[in-house]
Parts: sequence; structure tokens; C-alpha cells
Amino acid sequence: MSNPLMENGAGGTLNGLPEFSAIKAEHVEPAVMRVLDENRSKVEALLEDTEQGAIDFEKGILPLEELGDRLHHVWAPVSHLHAVKNSPELREAYNKCLPALSRYQTDLAQNERLFRLYENIANKSTDPGKEGAKSLLQHAIRDFKLSGVNLPAEAKARFKAIMEELSQLQARFEQNVLDSMAAWSHHISQPEQLAGLPGAIRDAAEQNAADAKVEGWLLRLDQPTYMAVITHAENRDLRYQFYKAWVTRASDQGGADAEFDNTEIIDKVLQLRHEAARLVDFDNFAEYSLATKMAGSVGEVQDFLQQLAEHSRNCAAGELEELERFAGRALAAWDIAFFSEKLRQDRYSVSDDELRPYFPVDKVLAGLFAVVERLYGIRAVVDSEVDTWVPDVRFYRFEATNAEPVGGVFVDLFARPNKRSGAWMDECITRKDFNGAPQKPVAHLVCNFTPPTRNQPCLLTHDDVLTLFHEFGHTLHHLLTRIGYPSVSGINGVPWDAVELPSQFMENYAWEPEVVAMISGHYRTNEPLPTELLAKLQASRVFQAGMQMVRQLEFALFDLRLHAEFDASRGARVMPLLEQIRRQVAVVRQPEFNRFPHAFSHVFGGGYAAGYYSYKWAEVLAADAWSAFTASGIFDAETATKFRTTILEIGGSREISEAFRAFRGRDPDIQPLLRQTGIVSTR
Repeated sequence: MSNPLMENGAGGTLNGLPEFSAIKAEHVEPAVMRVLDENRSKVEALLEDTEQGAIDFEKGILPLEELGDRLHHVWAPVSHLHAVKNSPELREAYNKCLPALSRYQTDLAQNERLFRLYENIANKSTDPGKEGAKSLLQHAIRDFKLSGVNLPAEAKARFKAIMEELSQLQARFEQNVLDSMAAWSHHISQPEQLAGLPGAIRDAAEQNAADAKVEGWLLRLDQPTYMAVITHAENRDLRYQFYKAWVTRASDQGGADAEFDNTEIIDKVLQLRHEAARLVDFDNFAEYSLATKMAGSVGEVQDFLQQLAEHSRNCAAGELEELERFAGRALAAWDIAFFSEKLRQDRYSVSDDELRPYFPVDKVLAGLFAVVERLYGIRAVVDSEVDTWVPDVRFYRFEATNAEPVGGVFVDLFARPNKRSGAWMDECITRKDFNGAPQKPVAHLVCNFTPPTRNQPCLLTHDDVLTLFHEFGHTLHHLLTRIGYPSVSGINGVPWDAVELPSQFMENYAWEPEVVAMISGHYRTNEPLPTELLAKLQASRVFQAGMQMVRQLEFALFDLRLHAEFDASRGARVMPLLEQIRRQVAVVRQPEFNRFPHAFSHVFGGGYAAGYYSYKWAEVLAADAWSAFTASGIFDAETATKFRTTILEIGGSREISEAFRAFRGRDPDIQPLLRQTGIVSTR
């Protein structure tokens, strides 16, 4: 049987793109197992060769980079489809492969012969290779130690079993969140109950009802619908119903979807992470996590978060008092977004409904690409011949001004029932440039915007625009790298608390008048956003910045302390700890049934465990970097080139603290972020 996962090569002109439409669930396990078996044999042969003769970076390390890239070519499209086009069959195949993948990765990371190979090459006095080679070796040696390469055999086996179980539990966590959302819907038969909802949401609900062969409107629990209801629905009971469904996803409070309860998974994940950290001589998983990050210690991160809390909590409390005065009563959690939108309209005379017609998605994308071309000299060209997983996904090739290929991006923007919520950038193909086989980077840019309807195109809120710019910042980090070794190319090897720097930096452009003129155009008249509306939008930028800040600090402190203070004898105590942190920093009181942790996929399903603080840490870096552009001009060629060469291009080849100093000429300063958010006044 032909297997599309085994037939993709790679080439310098973006050859070897996955055949997404041809990939079936039955292809997954045979392809993955075959590559794992082949890789194991090649690793063993390589070790025998290097142990018998002279070794160097080219002969000893580059073949291992090739093997890692080959596995990525097989697994990356599977992992991606699992996130954007899930099905029971694909999920089963995906889950079957997770233990084998975990075993393979841990076997390599605990292989003492491989460890000695990296150490021997790193200890050579001569330069081991091109830019990034030294960091590649340093990162690998560090990761060997973090994986227990020096442990006794029994402890090694236990560490490997933990990693295998964690990979399965984290996948189940995300699947439970997705399934609990898919299992919930709300049927409405009276049109007055839809008062306040945007037309696109009503149209989609009407189509959902028709598809389900029921009268009226059927609202599903996807992210665009939830945000629309909680922000715009005049019907308070409808807001309550959606709020409760959202904050009890995959929990013991989830009612009919209790079969997807993540309570036990959370407890087990925390227990296993703590045990793994202890095996390799860390006091807790937070310390283990920080071993690969820019921040130096748990105490440093806590001090950083507390510093932000001290600056912002009084501001947040004042904002809530103001909101409740405006509403004329105390507000429940499901009232906050609704009255905040009303207050924003009252104060700035600007609303999502008023802004949305000016941001049709095609206009925003074209403007975003024009911004990138001005900054970095790369041009987007749509390629409709490239195979995709659903028809509305687009593929763009990016070229330099001399038509030299730079890379490519798959853009998947719309919410679907079988698609993970949220927005993200992920690697499809990683840059590789050695042994005469250059490989250009390709990214997946994924969002969950309200799809177009038969009555109108996809129209974005300004928050949606910010999301798109944010994810494209990650995409640029992936595309523009000059590092040719996959393990330290693009976002690879970049500390997790710095990886958000390019994305948060990029958001700033979506507020600038010159850029708004490029990304806006009324979907009926193509008129750009009027000057008076733009002024109101800009004035609203710092609206409730304190409340937004303490909400993120709540998440970050919860994540950090949950992993730093875990006590195996007492268990996770997830909800009591969250309540304690909320009393310290939060201003909006949450109801007892709130089970936010049960859908906290960043931490329990993804890569942000003991690292959610990274968003705020990187936001300081991004605001400080942006201040250099505001001083010289947002399209200043010299500043843009310096940012590109010192930050975007370097991958994991350099310590990010050194890279930031190379760009700014000093260490980062927290003040630009506090001024940007309006939490402290401009000096």
C-alpha cells in the first residue's frame, strides 16, 4: 500500500510538502514505526563507526540531525492533522504512536554512547562547524543530563516510563477538552434570545440548526461563539449558560460531559512531572523546567510576577469599581465582558460591531504581508496548487526581493467542530542547510476566526487582528532563521520564556495608523478605517489593562506555584491553590463551579508547564524592543535589519540575553511595558 507519509522528500524550493489530503489514519502507525526502526538502526551503525575511527561534527552530529528531521517529516503532519482535522480513527492512530515516540526520544536521550559522542566533539578545541553548531552541542549535552543519562539503570527505566505515560496523559487532556466542547450545544427557538449577537454568529447558528434538522438556532461551544455570547448577548441567562459551559469544560462540573473529566489526569500529570524532576536531582518540576529557560530560578520568576502584580493590582481594582459603577450593580464573572464592551463603547464610542466591517480577513492578510515586505523585504505569493487538509486553507510562498525562496506558510483561519480551539504557529518543515541538501522552512499558522457565511465574508474584530499579527510574529521567527541545523533553527533551542518576543512585538504594528490604513477596508466600500474611529481604537488600547494584567498573572503564578510547591504526600490541591492565588491578585471573583485548570491546555496538554509566566516575561522584552522602533520609526530600515539579524534569524544559536543586549545595547527594562499598558504614566 502506498503511504504518503513515507514518500515526501525535501528540497531547497519547498519540495516535500505533505500530501495532507492523502494521509489516512491507517498510514500513521506503519510510517512512524518504520522510521523509528530505521532511525534506531542508523544510530547504532553511526555509533559503531564513530567509536572505531576519528570523529568530528560533520560525521558524528550531522547524521543525527538528518535522522531527527526525517522523523519530523513523518510525525509533524500527523500531529498537525490531529489538531486541525481530528477524527476518531486519526486519534486512535495518534495515541498508538505516542508511547513508541516517547520511548524512542528517551532512549536516545539516555544513550550513554551518544552522550559521550556529543561530549567528545564539544571538547575538541577546533571550531565544530558553522553558526549554531556550538549551541547545538551545548543544548544536547544539557538535555542528556535532564533526561537522566547518568542515572542507574533502574532509575533510567523509571524516567523513561514516566515520559511515556506523560505523553499519553497530555494528549488525553487535550482530547477531553475538544470532546467536551463538541458534546455541548445550546438550542434557541425565539429570535429575541439572540439579541446583541453579531450577524455572522446568528447565521452560523441558523446553519447549525438546519444541519441538525431542528428549528431555530443551534449555538455550539467553539471559541468565536463563546466570545461573541459572553461579550455581546443581551440575554444574561444565555451569557451564564455559555460561561458555565466554558469554565467547566472537561471537569467534574461539566454535567453531561463528565466522562471527559480531566481531574484525575491533572493530578497524575503533576505527580509524574514531580517524580521525573526528583529523579534528575531537582527539588521540583518548576526548577527542572527553568533549566532550559532564560529566567535563572523560581525565586526570580516569582519576584518578577509579584513586581508586575504590585504595579497592576490597584489599577485593576479601580477598573472593576468603575465598571460596576457604570453597570449600576455588582457584577458576576459572566457579566464582565458584556459590560466592559458597553463601557468601552460609552467611553470611546467604538465597538467590535462597528470595527468588524473594516477588517475583512483578506484585506488584513494583504496588509500584514505588505508590512512584512516593508520591514524584511520578503514577498508573499499564494500558491493554489499546494495540497491542503480542507479547501479554505491557503498556502503562501515567501520570496526575497531577488525571487530567492525564503519559505512557506499554510494559513488555516476558521473555526471547525473537529479543530482545537485557540491560535498557534507550528513547524511543518524546519530549515536545514548542510550536506548539499538545503531545506526551506514551512509553517502552519492556525486561528479560530468566525467563518464566512453566505451573507458576508469573514470579518475580524481588532482582537482577531492582534491574534493574526501575533501568530505571524512566530511565523517570521520560523521563516527568517539563518541557522541551518534543525535542532537550533527557527524557534528550536530558543528558551520558552523568550519565544514569545517576536510574536508580542509584532502585535504593536496593528495599532499604528500607517499600518491600520494598510490592513483595513470596509468589506462593501473598501474605505479604510476612518480617522475618528482609529483615534478611538487607539485610545481604547489601555482600556482595562490592569484587569487583563492580573488575569494573566493569576494564570502564571498558579502554574509556577503548582509545580514548585507540589508535595507528593498531600497531592496536587489544584483548586485550593488557585483560590489562594485569586485572593492575592485577582479582582473578579469566580464562582465555585469554575474549573479553569481542567481546560488549561497550555500547561497540562502543551509545552508551557511551569512556563506560563513566559508570556509576561517575553512581553517585557517585546515592549522594550518596540521602544527602539518608536524612537527611530516603525519602518526604519536600519532598526528592522538589526532586529532581524540579532533576534529573528539566530534561532537557538545564541543566549537570548546576549542577543537582546546586541539589539538594545543594554538589559531589558520593565518600564516600557508598564507605560505601554497605561499601568504607569509616561515619563
